Amino acid sequence: MAQQQGMDSALFERRLRPVYDNLEVGNNRKALQESEKLLRKHPNLLCARALKGLSLLRLGRYDESHGCLQTVAEEKPTDDSTLQVLSFCYREMEQLDKIVELYQHAVKQNPGNEELLAHLFISHVRVEDYKAQQAVALQLYKAQPKNAYYFWSVISVVFQGIRGPESALPEKRKIYLGLAQRMVDKHIKEGKMETEQEAFLYLHILKLQNKYQEAWEFLTGELCAKLYPGAPVSMKFELLKELGNWRELNELLQQLLDADRDRWDFYKEYIQSSFELLKLTPQGVENGDKDSLARCQEFLQRIIDSSERKKRGPYLARLELHQRMRAEQLPAEKLIGDFDEMVIEYFRLFGDKSCCTHDIALFLPSISMNQRQALASKLLLESGVTSTSLPKNKEQLQKHLCALQISRMCGSHMDLPADHLLAFYTALKLHYEHGRTTFGKKLLATEMGPSDAYALLAANVMYDLSRRENKSDHLFEALCLLQYVLRNSTSNFHVKLLSLKIYHLFGCQVGAQEMYEYLDIKQIQLDSMGYVHCQLLALGGRFSGNRNVYDATLKFFTNSYKERLEYIALTYRFCTFSKMEEFMNFKERLTNSLQYVACSVEAQICDLVSCYGNITQNLSAYVAMSIEPAEDRIAWHELSDNRDLGAIIRWDPLHEVDAAEERRESFDQEVEVLQVRSLMLRLFASFIDLYHGAGLKDSPAGAETATLELLRESWTGLFQRLRVMNYKPLAQKFLVNLLPTRLHLLLDMPYERFFDDLAQLVLDLQSGSAKLAEQCKRVGDNVIATMELCVQTINESNESNGIDGLWKRRGQQQKVAASLEMLSLYAFLLSVLNDKLQVSSKTKTKKKPVENKVDGPQPISEKERSQMLQELMRQLKHKFEACDTAIRSWKAPVLPRDLSSFMSDMSLKPEVEATLIGDVSATFKDSHELMVTELRNLLKDKIRMVAK
Repeated sequence: MAQQQGMDSALFERRLRPVYDNLEVGNNRKALQESEKLLRKHPNLLCARALKGLSLLRLGRYDESHGCLQTVAEEKPTDDSTLQVLSFCYREMEQLDKIVELYQHAVKQNPGNEELLAHLFISHVRVEDYKAQQAVALQLYKAQPKNAYYFWSVISVVFQGIRGPESALPEKRKIYLGLAQRMVDKHIKEGKMETEQEAFLYLHILKLQNKYQEAWEFLTGELCAKLYPGAPVSMKFELLKELGNWRELNELLQQLLDADRDRWDFYKEYIQSSFELLKLTPQGVENGDKDSLARCQEFLQRIIDSSERKKRGPYLARLELHQRMRAEQLPAEKLIGDFDEMVIEYFRLFGDKSCCTHDIALFLPSISMNQRQALASKLLLESGVTSTSLPKNKEQLQKHLCALQISRMCGSHMDLPADHLLAFYTALKLHYEHGRTTFGKKLLATEMGPSDAYALLAANVMYDLSRRENKSDHLFEALCLLQYVLRNSTSNFHVKLLSLKIYHLFGCQVGAQEMYEYLDIKQIQLDSMGYVHCQLLALGGRFSGNRNVYDATLKFFTNSYKERLEYIALTYRFCTFSKMEEFMNFKERLTNSLQYVACSVEAQICDLVSCYGNITQNLSAYVAMSIEPAEDRIAWHELSDNRDLGAIIRWDPLHEVDAAEERRESFDQEVEVLQVRSLMLRLFASFIDLYHGAGLKDSPAGAETATLELLRESWTGLFQRLRVMNYKPLAQKFLVNLLPTRLHLLLDMPYERFFDDLAQLVLDLQSGSAKLAEQCKRVGDNVIATMELCVQTINESNESNGIDGLWKRRGQQQKVAASLEMLSLYAFLLSVLNDKLQVSSKTKTKKKPVENKVDGPQPISEKERSQMLQELMRQLKHKFEACDTAIRSWKAPVLPRDLSSFMSDMSLKPEVEATLIGDVSATFKDSHELMVTELRNLLKDKIRMVAK
């Protein structure tokens, strides 16, 4: 240490530079060599030793790294370089509490050091210790009286009130927020408030206490005008609404809309304020003036008439006013005009924009079904395209598309006969091809084709027909059409998403994986859109292939977790209080994301199912998973649904669609699936820990048995509750609907009985119960039943191939995969039990014979237990071989019609038809062959595992 302190700092930095440089470019081995070379000359250089620890950590030599870092930390360093390297290591290892300890020791040795105190504060921020944050911030302010440190203390008090352990208690929340307000009030009186972020924080504290009048007075006062001139207008909206000052809000919005005439959010607030003003004047007239709705209509009309360039905002606002008035049973038609005429006018002006469909759809629920269909017919006429004509330009093409989409949303296609739907599909294909060849040439690679929406609509129509007939051929044809569109318009993600959905519907994982990779979703999209693929992979028949997708998803979550903590730390450093809560909410939503938790559990189950090494390697892999059976780490009540269900565009009949209900039902069922999978994983881990947990985890004797019995009770209780809940499968009325969850598969398959009997077998084996033989028979019967289910499902699949090999394919694959999952986990367990009993029988010393025999049944000897276990393994081996024979005979899915029939129906370019349909068919064949290969390899590994 003395040598380090005595060394010239410039020389010190120069000698460490090669280590830093190699670490920065990822050359960790060279960095290790450089650090060791430096340590040979200067063995007491703490920073060099810390860098050596970082190099070892990145090389995966965790035990050596831990020892090296521990030694440096015990020296209690105070120099910034060493502390920063150690902090970096602990952040990578997610041991954030150790960073706190580091800086606490450093601050004790240098109590007034501003930099060390600032680092200590940020270390408390990372572990969300708000009380400690406040204490350190005040200590900083005393050492260096800067505004930033004072407001660090204020925000820490605020977070104690709204996010701390006592935040659930209203009286505590009130105390903390009151304290935070008094701290800022004191600062304002002393004239020390300096920045807009400090003003924002004060406003935020007042709003949290519902002190809206005080907040309004501060926001409109001189100090706020000076410090926070760029305060967002939304703050004024919010406060005026809370104060019920509708007239001032109405006047403010008029001024804002005069300046910016296309702000739809402002228009909605303006209309709302007009209705609130009407409530204040029940007679509709005040002091001889017109009522507020009449003034609102005049204002909107004035903006429409005086705007040189037509903008959507005021036209949409007029439709919204009409809709709201009808909802309140007010004379909308008398004041504003005919609703249909207004929609048609809007269509004439903006029908050539792709957003027009969903603009008009906002107002369709407010009119009757008959009126909707009549309006849809008027829009089709207005588009100028008939059954015997084609669009003359891009604008007319888009208007025609909009009219067709509105027509579907109004339910016009629901009751059409099958032959009419087929004719409609053919017309849509011809419109697509005409639009592509006429208007879709020379597009940029990133542009979508102008007529692509015809093909998307056609795919939805063909799904309706397939579902009506319970046959796959129409949907397969639509899939071929979508692949054709994708060749011409490589950037159309709507086509990729629909193709992905259809591939999953048919159980074609290779095609689904290709589309998922083609989508190239990254970063936050892995959470918001990953559900389209990840949640459909498990029990699809490819355990090892699934693991790669889970790895990519989990990597985003683990990496971004560290980044999110640093973002929050940066908001403190730069005092950007307005972003602080946003970042914290974002962090919590990602940490508790259902996608993240489900992928974590499924990845661990995949690993256990796919284990193929010897017993030592398998147990090492199991230990590395760090499964704690006694501890449920999932915050069930905080799970967050971050899915973007609007990613796949839909034009389904509005009266048949309840997006909020669909989201709620699917989320509830996905959480239940996670409950089953998580509990299954923990229950299985308790089996392993009962035999190989003693040397791995510190736990009192008998704790594993108690944990196992408790988890077993929870397991049976969970299935009983799920059956009482009587969840219904998700509706599959339209192509865009979410596919059914695995909940009903888990309930139909013998998961409950299989693992319940396994639990009893494990307990009986440990105790040598007299009922062990009976339990072995019960477990053996479960294995036979599971094997027979697997073989029967494959036979059914082969038999249905002559009729339709695709329509029920996904369900059949899931049953086979679920059967093999249960048997694979059972094989892993038997190998662990067998290894333990063999080791125990070899090391056990001979006991002296006991003269006095105890009455009652005696425990079964270990030799007999071992023999019973061997018999179970032999039986399982035979059943695996039977499964392997069945899978070897599993035929690839056969299409319900031959390819030439499809080609004649496709009516696309003859030169692309053969390759197009052939390529899609080959994808299904490849997917089947790859799945069969993977499943057979899995079975070979398991046969080898139990053949001992």
